[in-house]
Amino acid sequence: MLRLRMTVMWAVAALLSVLVTVLAFLPAAWLAPLLESQTQGRITLGDAQGSLWRGSAFVGAAPSGREAVTALLPGRFSWRLSPLVLVGRLDASLENAQVLSQPVTVRGSWSAWSISPASLALPAERLAALGAPLNTLQPSGKMSLSWQQIELVRSGGGIDMNGLMTLEMLSMASRLSPVKPLGSYRLHLDWRERDAGLMLETLSGAMLLDGSGNLRNGHLQFSGTAQAAAGQEEKLATLLSLLGQRRQINGKNVIGLEFKS
Repeated sequence: MLRLRMTVMWAVAALLSVLVTVLAFLPAAWLAPLLESQTQGRITLGDAQGSLWRGSAFVGAAPSGREAVTALLPGRFSWRLSPLVLVGRLDASLENAQVLSQPVTVRGSWSAWSISPASLALPAERLAALGAPLNTLQPSGKMSLSWQQIELVRSGGGIDMNGLMTLEMLSMASRLSPVKPLGSYRLHLDWRERDAGLMLETLSGAMLLDGSGNLRNGHLQFSGTAQAAAGQEEKLATLLSLLGQRRQINGKNVIGLEFKS
């Protein structure tokens, strides 16, 4: 009996040793399939180096999940994840000096965590890698996504998110229009659990956009209008006709923007 007990103890010790060794050297490349599964293969990690606990990679995209991976954002993202996550304490950081305004920290537990405030520069020209309709519009301009502290809670098989985000789109243009730039815009996102309220406004420019909607459980519903500023009607006629149906509102010709997925 004593010999059996000693054998079991040695077997458990050996198993734990192997497990710790595997976890310590778990390659960063194993994170790529996790990201791909959440984005249907459209977004992945490229050239992942290091380990799960400390590594780096670039964020890549392929329109259908089958094409060659291309860089979606400049620079490499480097991360650090504390092994304390194994006992329920999350402490991680993410850095990329080329696109992040400051390092982002993620702290909490397995069931609730918070993301520190920051902003992320998004080069509009690279968004075409995400496929239709962006590969047709071929947008260009300066984009930035900023957020206040974001709180996330695991609930009912999903994740609830609370916090405010702002997407600024400055000096935007498209290959479908001779007017460059078309304008500058701001999109507000107010996250409340599984839903986000959306509000779009025009800051300046030849094409005027506005509207509101929501993002609910991954499904978008948006309603708004698009119209040309005075004197730009003829130049923007082709592009506006691609965006929606013509309407009359307060005696003005506008294009109705209706998106639902």
